[in-house]
Amino acid sequence: MAAKARGLLQAFSVYVRPRVLGMIFLGFSAGLPFLLVFSTLSAWLRDEGVALSVIGYFSWVGVTYSVKVFWAPVVDRLRLPWLSRLMGKRRSWMLVAQIGVALGLIGMGAADVHQQLQQIAMLAVLVAFCSSTQDIVVDAYRIEAAIPEYQGAMAAAYVFGYRVALLVAGAGAFYIAAFSNWQVAYFVMAGTMLVGIVTTLVIAEPEHHGDPLAREVEGRVEAVLGVDKETSWLLRLLAWFSDAVVSPFVEFFSRNGRKGLLILLLIAVYKLSDITMGVMANPFYLDLGFSKQEIAEVSKIFGFFMTIFGASLGGVLVVRFGIMRPLLIGAVMVAATNLLFAWLAVSEPSLVLLAWVISADNLSGGIASAVFIAYLSSLTNSAYTATQYALFSSLMTLPAKLLGGMSGWVVEYLGYQLFFIYAAAIGIPAIVLVEVMIRWRPSVNKDSRNP
Repeated sequence: MAAKARGLLQAFSVYVRPRVLGMIFLGFSAGLPFLLVFSTLSAWLRDEGVALSVIGYFSWVGVTYSVKVFWAPVVDRLRLPWLSRLMGKRRSWMLVAQIGVALGLIGMGAADVHQQLQQIAMLAVLVAFCSSTQDIVVDAYRIEAAIPEYQGAMAAAYVFGYRVALLVAGAGAFYIAAFSNWQVAYFVMAGTMLVGIVTTLVIAEPEHHGDPLAREVEGRVEAVLGVDKETSWLLRLLAWFSDAVVSPFVEFFSRNGRKGLLILLLIAVYKLSDITMGVMANPFYLDLGFSKQEIAEVSKIFGFFMTIFGASLGGVLVVRFGIMRPLLIGAVMVAATNLLFAWLAVSEPSLVLLAWVISADNLSGGIASAVFIAYLSSLTNSAYTATQYALFSSLMTLPAKLLGGMSGWVVEYLGYQLFFIYAAAIGIPAIVLVEVMIRWRPSVNKDSRNP
């Protein structure tokens, strides 16, 4: 018993490592711009009397986050003149992205909504572009700065910082706007980006090791495409494109073989159950008869702290047991908690029961998210960290978002109880695939980034 206690204490000690602590502040910097170009911006525009149809168009700004995989290869391969020599490849891109976010927010705050709405829209796109670029670099830094066993803790620290930032950019901006105005709120939010800027200046650049397999793959791909001679500027450009864009995908399948298809399928289905249920969560609470204040208090208080605790626990589980077993536990818990919502749908409305169900859901979601991020991180090769992880993260959410769009139709035709049973059932493929991967014995508990 004493040995187990010491082992558990040692596992929790991962959270006092400097690079893990640093991820809290980088997570804050990554999370801050998100609401400022979405729901907080929508509230500001509506408060100024902008038409709902126009506000709806602003939601297209979010497409930037979904297509970041297209410029991730540039971030992965291109070294910024002078700055990369001074700070390193990851930190230089991180700093430029953070400064871009801050300047964009200052510009939005300085603009007149009634006279310069188009300028605000362009600045919102700039903020979203710089923010998604920061996401690419922070993910790459997180993966390269720690061994796979610590990726769960790195993810948990990131989630904590990100969630705090959402509170600041959401409720915090509303409070500032209530006591002053929206322009001041955006100026203050721009100032809080100093958290990320200072952190970037303080942290150390992760080590970058060359990978013989990656160089071999790049050479083969260049030869197949006929750009290995590099006799002209066009061939040199095509060779760069081949190395930066084509080779990361070829390397992934060269390293994993047929198993690569199963891995991509697992990535595509792992979040299906969680995201599908989340679409209908708030309408469900309202239809049960709970007030907006009750929903806010329970979901924000219990939801926030249980998500953070779950993510922290997920990080500890990865340190203690590796990645695959906690990955299975997370998949089972997410599907199982959806059945609790099915039970809640046929129970007498109770605030206590709602708090218990939301707590269980956020606990399981926190565990699953931290472990799954660690799993995705372990799949990347250090030669293509940003590109491969951007691909994985896009694949992780796209199928779930597409399926989540049908959630309202399912509720209308089947009711809430059967909808939550359905949401639990679509989590079964993830459970089965994780079990298959465990039996296949993939080497994700080693540093598979450099085979």
